[in-house]
Amino acid sequence: MKEPDGIDEALDDPDWILAMQEELNQFERNKVWTLVPKPDNRSIIGTKWVFRNKLDESGAVVRNKARLVAKGYSQEEGIDFDETFAPVARLEAIRLLLAYACYNNFKLYQMDVKSAFLDGEIKEEVYVSQPPGFENPQHKNRVYRLSKALYGLKQAPRAWYERLSSFLIEKGYKRGRVDTTLFLKHRGDHLVVVQIYVDDIIFGSTNDKLYTEFSELMTSEFEMSMMGELTFFLGLQIQQTDEGTFLHQEKYTKQLLKRFGLEGSKPLSTPMATSAKIDKDENGKEVDNKLYRSMIGSLLYLTASRPDILFSDVRSTEKVQVVLVS
Repeated sequence: MKEPDGIDEALDDPDWILAMQEELNQFERNKVWTLVPKPDNRSIIGTKWVFRNKLDESGAVVRNKARLVAKGYSQEEGIDFDETFAPVARLEAIRLLLAYACYNNFKLYQMDVKSAFLDGEIKEEVYVSQPPGFENPQHKNRVYRLSKALYGLKQAPRAWYERLSSFLIEKGYKRGRVDTTLFLKHRGDHLVVVQIYVDDIIFGSTNDKLYTEFSELMTSEFEMSMMGELTFFLGLQIQQTDEGTFLHQEKYTKQLLKRFGLEGSKPLSTPMATSAKIDKDENGKEVDNKLYRSMIGSLLYLTASRPDILFSDVRSTEKVQVVLVS
């Protein structure tokens, strides 16, 4: 199903109306806000709808997601927010966790917190406009005062992290000293390991009973979507088998080829000679710096599953040669 370009197009589609209503129902259940008269001495932060099709590892649409987002770029520091920093798991940490689980012969699973930021309590006095297309007909001039965080607010990630980490620590989990997005709990010789990436949670245990216990603990406190065995995360396609854990980025690679118009290119074992001396082509077409940097950054992310495709030859501070191997 095509993602709508705006609220007007979404309001013409019953499926997207249902998705928006589901989002607002989450607000009511979580007691996110209260409709109040517009204050005279406070800025009002606008809101907008963001529409996304949720895809699985094969690229098939599994559900529609409509999210109401605050226009956080209009917030003023010291008035609308104070602290905003929240730790996020690095890709290297995810790889280490996969390797650890493989070595200790247990599988990792994934769950998603529905509207996670709506669980984070905010301390500041923040007001937002009514959601487009769903204004209260009897109080159109009123605004919402927030009790919980809203996607788009600058303090939202921090508020959610503090809420989740406090809950886990209260239940006996210990936070990592180096990686503060990692939480561990020992019970005898067994271990539960939990890795947080914003609203995605990867977890596993050396004991199936502890795995079930953690699942029930989370669903008792938050609205969760259980996604089963970890198969797709941050562009990584993951296969956990008895023979080992295998990573690849086939879907991500195809997206790159399509994005940069290289779908018809022929594969080569070494696209460029490693000893070639490169001179400026005075008559050539100017290079788009933004496109070039985007390509290099995308290729670097591809090395998450294929470190063998990266070969750096740094002979000066200005020359880095990247050689791809198909």
